[in-house]
Amino acid sequence: MESLIYLIPIALVLGLLALFAFLWALKSGQYEDMEGAANRILFDDDDTPTPQKKEPEEKSKDQD
Repeated sequence: MESLIYLIPIALVLGLLALFAFLWALKSGQYEDMEGAANRILFDDDDTPTPQKKEPEEKSKDQD
């Protein structure tokens, strides 16, 4: 029972630290864009277009 004298204040201090950390994250905008990070992986950051294959030119009827 004597250990509760130490454990209860320690638990309260850790709970308050967690609450302050959550409030700080909320205030600093950590939870503003929840879907942006999930969608960001789907898009490339490269601005250069990928080279496309040239399709063979069709023979014109005049060359037959």
